[in-house]
Amino acid sequence: MTRTTISGAAIVTVLVVVLAQKNRAVEPNVEAPAVASPAAAAPTASTEAVDRGFLYGRVTTDDGGAYVGRLRFGRDEEAFWGDYFNGFKDENPWAAQPPIAELTQKRRAFTIFGFEIPLGEPQIDLGRPFMARFGDIARIEARGRDVRVTLKSGTVFDLDWNAANDFDDGVRVWDEGRGVVDLASWAGGIPPPSRVRIRTIEFLPTARLGAVPVRLHGTVRTRHGNFTGFVQWDRQACVATDELDGRAAEGPLSLHFDTISSIARGSSDSSLVTLVDGREIVLSGTREVGKGNRGIYVDDARYGRVLVSWGAFERIDFSAAGSGPAYADFPRGHALTGSVTTRAGRRLAGRLVYDLDESEITETLDAPSRGVDYTIPFGMIASIVPGREEHGDGRARVTLRGGEELQLDRAGDLGERHAGMLIFVDGHERPEYVKWTDIAQVDFNPPPLMYPPVRGQ
Repeated sequence: MTRTTISGAAIVTVLVVVLAQKNRAVEPNVEAPAVASPAAAAPTASTEAVDRGFLYGRVTTDDGGAYVGRLRFGRDEEAFWGDYFNGFKDENPWAAQPPIAELTQKRRAFTIFGFEIPLGEPQIDLGRPFMARFGDIARIEARGRDVRVTLKSGTVFDLDWNAANDFDDGVRVWDEGRGVVDLASWAGGIPPPSRVRIRTIEFLPTARLGAVPVRLHGTVRTRHGNFTGFVQWDRQACVATDELDGRAAEGPLSLHFDTISSIARGSSDSSLVTLVDGREIVLSGTREVGKGNRGIYVDDARYGRVLVSWGAFERIDFSAAGSGPAYADFPRGHALTGSVTTRAGRRLAGRLVYDLDESEITETLDAPSRGVDYTIPFGMIASIVPGREEHGDGRARVTLRGGEELQLDRAGDLGERHAGMLIFVDGHERPEYVKWTDIAQVDFNPPPLMYPPVRGQ
């Protein structure tokens, strides 16, 4: 059976395509400009408005080469300033604070009758993943065994190169002089003779780009509510020239997203796809149209970003909305400040370190509810009430600055593995530490300008 691709808007043309094996060598571009469709075209007033949301920067390689242009990580993954760069922190910068150092010291073993009896491991685990929107990052660089990320605020994080991170996937650059090239973060990912690797990525405001693909945007419907914003289908597809693969009645089929008006969950392992010309096709047989789907990211301005699981997903209707926020729309971050009220009634105010990890307004609270994972920048949050199961309150209450109150599961950044909070109280020589189980409420101070904007900005 041949593999078929449908692309275009007014006329849907059936093509037989041969999929070339992907590699990380420097090679020609395989991403064509999107063909505008009634569902996906972005009606914008200027080219700049179409361009502004795309990642852009200067990539320097270890042989001294420099490539400047539009960027897409992993060649076909993160492409916009609102997308997230992921990794794992090499060490926790708060571990040296006196109250934390005491908690993390491994207790000595003792010997009895010639046998060594261990007294236990550290009481808390300080290993933490790293997440930051590309719009909040100034620079990414390779430094020996680490990947160093510098935020616009000047805060620096060293990530463990041995752990999974988006730097490992390399980056595609649309360079004005050299054309389109794929660069790897390690020389082993590039076939000879071009064994050069990425040294640094410096992010820059997006320049005029000319022909670019349309960014995917739409409304994702679930049983418990709807989410509208820019989307990444299966956590990856984000532009109209990306493809949705599956098996139709006549055989394997690939659909460019610019031909699709909506996708509805059919069964647990199939999807009903409605094309812009009105035709309906049932697709199955691949991860992305069935229960193997990793979820749909939605940049909903009310919450920052949500991930709708396949179990919660019912339908997505695509719509037009440009390319999203520009690099300049993400101002430099600031320290997280506010107060912690303990269950004993004590109130501590000052700079906050949440979960012994998040310390800036651009960092995020991550927690699920009804099959949807919320990723909310702390600058958007007014208060958190953890909730206590012994009081019959099995969920946490998160109040946003816009006034909306979310009931989130006590999991993730609200769960029992929460490591507690540091509070740097003005005038105190050392910070205070409060265990998560001792916290009744956390209140955050209103932030300076941030993205998404909060009420009153």
